[in-house]
Amino acid sequence: MAKMWAGRTSGETSKIADDFNSSISFDKKMFKQDVCGSIAHASMLAYKGIITKSEGELIIDGLTQILSDIESGDLVISNDAEDIHMFIESVLTERIGDVGKKLHTARSRNDQVALDLRLYMREQSNLVVEKLKTLIEVIIEKAEENQDAIMPGYTHLQRAQPITFAHHLLAYAMMFIRDVSRVNDAVLRMNYSPLGSCAMSGTTYPTDRDFVAKKLGFDGVTMNSIDGVSDRDYCIELLSSFSTIMMHLSRFSEEIILWQSWEFKFIELDDAFSTGSSIMPQKKNPDMAELVRGKTGRVYGDLMAILTTLKGIPLAYNKDMQEDKECIFDGVETVIKCLDVFAPMIKTLKPLKENMYKACAKGFINATDLADYLAKKGMPFRSAYKIVGTIVADCIKKGVTLDEYSLEDYKTYSDVFESDLYQEISMETCIKKRISKGSTGYESVKEQLNYVKDFLKQN
Repeated sequence: MAKMWAGRTSGETSKIADDFNSSISFDKKMFKQDVCGSIAHASMLAYKGIITKSEGELIIDGLTQILSDIESGDLVISNDAEDIHMFIESVLTERIGDVGKKLHTARSRNDQVALDLRLYMREQSNLVVEKLKTLIEVIIEKAEENQDAIMPGYTHLQRAQPITFAHHLLAYAMMFIRDVSRVNDAVLRMNYSPLGSCAMSGTTYPTDRDFVAKKLGFDGVTMNSIDGVSDRDYCIELLSSFSTIMMHLSRFSEEIILWQSWEFKFIELDDAFSTGSSIMPQKKNPDMAELVRGKTGRVYGDLMAILTTLKGIPLAYNKDMQEDKECIFDGVETVIKCLDVFAPMIKTLKPLKENMYKACAKGFINATDLADYLAKKGMPFRSAYKIVGTIVADCIKKGVTLDEYSLEDYKTYSDVFESDLYQEISMETCIKKRISKGSTGYESVKEQLNYVKDFLKQN
């Protein structure tokens, strides 16, 4: 395919150089954005009288047909083209003649690709947000079903205090709410049109950049033409947001993997989201969760790759910046795939409530409540803490739980202990007594559920 930039050079590059220089293999996914951006640009050129109205109509009709043909499969994007921009312009010129060559008036590939990438990532980012909301909805549903499921809460991966399964799930809902906010914030900063910046210094034509920006749904235009073509901050911001999403999914995956194991057996994953072993017939492996955990590093790598690529580039555009696309495309596609599998995996998992409850009794996780029992009867908390710690040590020696420890034994440590302590340290009471805002208490969990539901309604 003839080089559009031939002139200063012959345009004759070696096959090796062509392949190395080409980006069509990955930037062709922006064909829709490229056509839509070109239609908006042609409309502006005709509106401003830079090209005639009939020329504008001919170009727009040609571009509209090209988009239709690509989407239907009647036009196959050729990998012989240097990039998607050159491919579409070349096809347009072949179809409508020399008028097609006027499309590139007052435009450079530099601002064209910057526009296409913003349009593409705006669309993909909005898709990520919708998938995050779907996951949050699934978490709400699962949490509502399990408000009475009591399980051990952990610190340092040691049983710490009793919580409800609903409370634990809602912690992830809060993380994903922040993720929605982060992605939306990045999109807000990205949503300014660079088209009209041209190569890097603007143009001598009387263009109307705001006209194009409005047609394409931007909030405005980039205010500095050099920054307009060289800015990739939004790629960094989005990949950072995607990395945080993946970190949250990975933490959730790690817990699913632990909970599915025989050592915990708090949940049972649906067969549709598990695999077996090729040699061990008893195995049911949480491969989807493990893959999500593994793909987290991949998205981190995309973020580090683009940061490293951009760190030494002088203004304005440099060919290094072609490396931005594979990073950002891979990052967003990986997040979307992980969210696609994660929501139904959570929706179909079965909590094993009895196992969760049994695990509570074995870890002395009501010890804090026993100390609070003494403190509420007037004993300084630090003194209560020491007494309960000593009691726990004695329970371990005797092989009993705090619930099984005799009142006679309790009274050897303090006369404050009475038979009402057993009710106070029951798992249900431990949950019910948590009345602080945001706690695992039943009323607090309902409040959290309502908070998350309100967020979804408002976003």
